[in-house]
Amino acid sequence: MENLETGGEEVEAPGPALQLGARSPCPRKDGLLGGQETRSPIQAWTSSLSCSTWPVASCHLRGALRPSHTGSLRKELGQCCPTSVDLAAWESEIPRSMWAPRVRHLCLTFLLACVFASVFFLHIHRDLFHNGLGLSALCPDRNPVTSPVAVICLSDTPINPKASFSCPKHPASLSGTWTIYPNGRLGNQMGQYATLLALAQLNGRQAFIQPAMHATLAPVFRITLPVLAPEVNGRTPWRELELHDWMSEEYAQLKEPWLRLTGFPCSWTFFHHLREQIRSEFTLHDHLRREAQSLLNQFRLSRTGDRPSTFVGVHVRRGDYLQVMPYQWKGVVGDRAYLQQAMDWFRARHEAPIFVVTSNGMEWCRENIDTSRGDVIFAGDGQERTPGKDFALLTQCNHTIMTIGTFGFWAAYLAGGNTIYLANFTLPNSNFLNIFKPEAAFLPEWVGINADLAPLQMLAEH
Repeated sequence: MENLETGGEEVEAPGPALQLGARSPCPRKDGLLGGQETRSPIQAWTSSLSCSTWPVASCHLRGALRPSHTGSLRKELGQCCPTSVDLAAWESEIPRSMWAPRVRHLCLTFLLACVFASVFFLHIHRDLFHNGLGLSALCPDRNPVTSPVAVICLSDTPINPKASFSCPKHPASLSGTWTIYPNGRLGNQMGQYATLLALAQLNGRQAFIQPAMHATLAPVFRITLPVLAPEVNGRTPWRELELHDWMSEEYAQLKEPWLRLTGFPCSWTFFHHLREQIRSEFTLHDHLRREAQSLLNQFRLSRTGDRPSTFVGVHVRRGDYLQVMPYQWKGVVGDRAYLQQAMDWFRARHEAPIFVVTSNGMEWCRENIDTSRGDVIFAGDGQERTPGKDFALLTQCNHTIMTIGTFGFWAAYLAGGNTIYLANFTLPNSNFLNIFKPEAAFLPEWVGINADLAPLQMLAEH
């Protein structure tokens, strides 16, 4: 590039333009090519150009000079090349890139802002509508809840601090939603609820329950998980995962943001590390607890009339299991001999215990449980559709005897104390063992009494 001296300043001239054509600078009165110290850069440059090279040099002005300089250019060139340079035509070719940098920068900034705003809007639109999450719900305080999914507050939901369900005041900060398909009765859905809560926390997801699960559990317990709106449930792109009934390593590394669990999990290996939280979730409503406590306080040992010092809840599962266990799973239910052994175990360790029996086969219990010691009370009503009373009685006892089934498991888990359970109640080749692991079903500190499998072996022979 060539530098032109202009009164002590150096101005870089567009080299390519100066190399085209013959250089015949415009004559000055002093006959010199250089300029005085008062000459502007434009004056210095135009004085170095010939009229024949100006049209070419003008192309290199684009982006270098502002349109406001054209007045000076017109004046200088008009003196040098009054007839050969079409200044008006050259001025019409001044490109837009010669706008003032301030205006150009503002325009670029505005365009970039528009682009970023469009990208942001498309991102929000995808999250809210593509995944079916463009719904929200109003809680009783009329404040909208913004959440990754819609939460509904059922019309019969209590709003006191000890309510079984409450609308969250703050939206969940976690993305995605996990839920579980409710299936079975009370004990099954308790296992599903606890497993969903534990796995969602372990994987950093927000757990929501289905309205059907809320309808089963909320009348008995003060559960807190929010309820998933049916509209959102139907529009969410779920990935389903069927759980087996024990915790596996892969369940702690699930990446799916929209996951619906299925199955009948009821293993302490999923949630025992959250035992206090689980016990809190399954806290009885006050009226159920008071009713159970009042009934227990009325019981007396029939031989002495004394109040018992220890309450042992006894749950005897019968009903459909009488057909399912022997014919489908090659298993047995608790029989008379098992119950006698379990009661004797407590009698040997506790002074004056009383056994509070609940069952969905109360008639069989009255006929097969020995009451000669005056320490057995048949207290359950056996109502499977409204099991709250029986369950409350069992959980308010000090210890538990269970046979099989999730109802008895949860009664023992919430009651605490010592628990006797029926062990080895299937044949070794039972398909039930493919979905059920005894070591994952019963807490290590619980005491198992082996079942009598002779009836099964006789059935197999025939």
